[in-house]
Amino acid sequence: MRKFIGFALLFGMCSLAAVAQERAPKAEIFGGYQYTRFDGGLNANGWDTTLTGNLNHWFGAAADFSGAYKSQNGVSVNNYTYTFGPVISMRRNETFTPFAHFLAGGFRSSAASGSLSASGSGFAMMLGGGVDVKATQRIAVRAIQFDWLSLHSNGASDNNNMRISTGLVFRY
Repeated sequence: MRKFIGFALLFGMCSLAAVAQERAPKAEIFGGYQYTRFDGGLNANGWDTTLTGNLNHWFGAAADFSGAYKSQNGVSVNNYTYTFGPVISMRRNETFTPFAHFLAGGFRSSAASGSLSASGSGFAMMLGGGVDVKATQRIAVRAIQFDWLSLHSNGASDNNNMRISTGLVFRY
């Protein structure tokens, strides 16, 4: 009898997990525009893309890649980030999907003016979230994504950065 109850509980939990996974897409690909404000007042425009694999209806893992660019007073500045981490989504409403994430990885920055150039790289960390709005069964609009961005390189920390993104999410 105990084996039967144990089997029934295991079967029920697996069934619930399967139903929960059916409500969430297995993968989401985001691509869009980003505005980044770096410490010191530098405002940059660029792109942001994220690949998220959803393990169930509320938890997933993301890989985020972005580029931000600015030319000011003859100096061109580029910043690229590559971060990875967990994503928590609240899928109670079919139309709106709020999410939060913590991403960590690296960054590479460069600045050039004429024949002079400099570059550096280090540790990047993002904490943020946003809201996706369903457009069709397979497409959503990322209404807004806001991230606090921390950059660490050569013993120096730059913690007063923020990033805002918007674009399209393709769900599979």
